[in-house]
Amino acid sequence: MKPLNLSNIESTKYLFFTGKGGVGKTSIACATAISLADAGKKILLISTDPASNLQDVFNQKINGQGLPVAEVPHLTVININPEESAAAYREHVIGPYRSKLPDSVISQMEEQLSGSCTVEIAAFNEFSDYITDHGKQKEYDHIIFDTAPTGHTLRMLQLPSAWSTFISESTHGASCLGQLSGLEERKDIYKQAVENLSDADSTTLILVSRPEIPSLKEAARSSQELQLLGIKNQILVINGLVEKADENDAVFKLLYERQKAALEAMPESLRKFTTYSVPLRSYNMSNVTNIRRMFTDDVLSENINYRPVASHKTLDDLIDDLYKSGKRVIFTMGKGGVGKTTMATRIALGLHKRGAKVHLTTTDPANHINYDLVTEKGLSVSRIDEAEELEKYKNEVRSAAAETMSESDKEYIEEDLRSPCSQEVAVFKAFARIVAKAENEVVVIDTAPTGHTILLLDSTESYNKQMEHTQGEITEEAVKNLLPRLRNEKETAVVIVTLPETTPVFEAERLQEDLQRAGIHNKWWIVNSCFSLVKTNNSFLLAKASDEQVWIEKVKQLSHGNTALVEWK
Repeated sequence: MKPLNLSNIESTKYLFFTGKGGVGKTSIACATAISLADAGKKILLISTDPASNLQDVFNQKINGQGLPVAEVPHLTVININPEESAAAYREHVIGPYRSKLPDSVISQMEEQLSGSCTVEIAAFNEFSDYITDHGKQKEYDHIIFDTAPTGHTLRMLQLPSAWSTFISESTHGASCLGQLSGLEERKDIYKQAVENLSDADSTTLILVSRPEIPSLKEAARSSQELQLLGIKNQILVINGLVEKADENDAVFKLLYERQKAALEAMPESLRKFTTYSVPLRSYNMSNVTNIRRMFTDDVLSENINYRPVASHKTLDDLIDDLYKSGKRVIFTMGKGGVGKTTMATRIALGLHKRGAKVHLTTTDPANHINYDLVTEKGLSVSRIDEAEELEKYKNEVRSAAAETMSESDKEYIEEDLRSPCSQEVAVFKAFARIVAKAENEVVVIDTAPTGHTILLLDSTESYNKQMEHTQGEITEEAVKNLLPRLRNEKETAVVIVTLPETTPVFEAERLQEDLQRAGIHNKWWIVNSCFSLVKTNNSFLLAKASDEQVWIEKVKQLSHGNTALVEWK
């Protein structure tokens, strides 16, 4: 494994960073962009992540048009805002028909274009433009993409072919978008985008992982799925590597040994790739100065201002409060990689120990629940399988159509079911049914990374309208009761999980604001993996612990003191 040094990598025109949430994609993408720009190259850095934090790194507002970075000459940064992209896309599709079709038809079109599927395809439209734009190719030496967490990115890459297949097979011009979709005209652009991604002379796909087993497994899974899309030009970067053990400090030694064991157990499919490493740093990647030295040094201060945490609330305090207050639906939410699954599992087990009947589930496509552990303890557990739910939903619609519709109407429905929108409706219904289990037991839900989750919650009413369009009046109680239940703070609790670091805390703060706009209450926060709570004399870990304290205090302010601290384990 070689140290990541841009001098020993042949940089292609396009650099595409992807991986599990929380592995450091943004930091490494930014460090790469800054290093190339410092070398005199003209660089365009683009984020496609709904939960982008480029604005935190560069300490400035970033829009979808591109802004220069004052501290880094030759660098321009763009943040593709999915919601803004979706609004522009809807207007592009609907605008030409506003004066030509009845208001009722326009209203129906707007409903059909209001789901998260539309948000994703709109974001991909912009992404496609940048990777196929000949003007941008000439203007910039390198174009770097900092992507959403893996599952979201793969879905985005797969959507264009799904839409194209749907459009080419459409005979009625109806469907969830139909003849007014505006997507037919972009089929060639989509094709070119995937061809450029697949071209090893043009594009390098950088899989970013931590030296941890779940992260490496996720990298292997996404690598294989990307190869199925024809994107085989991949390299692997292991971020946060401890390079040698400290035999005099038990915590640091354990950290080193755990990483070593994870790398020894690396999936075979990853071993064929050229692999680079970036050492674990004691400082946060919170500004240009720190990002700029990410690949080169970590000089520890001789005077580390570290004070152990005097007193704090614990996870048991949080679980006691959830149990005594009688919460029926409990979400863990936060940026990818902060430990939502672990915290959801510990909360579920804690409630079960206190006497509650508990169901643990996940909406995360990556799905890292330890099923053996929780079923052994007596909990019921589930996950949303997208393919399975889609087939179930299709059969429900077909069954209803068979009773009342003519053959031509049934063909119309079959056309609707072939659209990618059907999958999002199917998953949404499954989500509603799981939440409805709260009638009989406490439901603890481990969610997908933040951006994906907010799209799901924020578009609840849009899903209702989409199902009304497909099935008529909504009769399913689970769907009708979902939004009121989520907004009922006596019944539902959202636990925000973060790390004591710059980016996860800023991201969690934005998540709280989004939840408030959606009318969903949040009381408790968890700050996970605190080195501040472990006994260590290692100067590196003491430096990290010292860095944590400002972020722990910020979370305490945001939560009005309702913060549970969990030690690094």
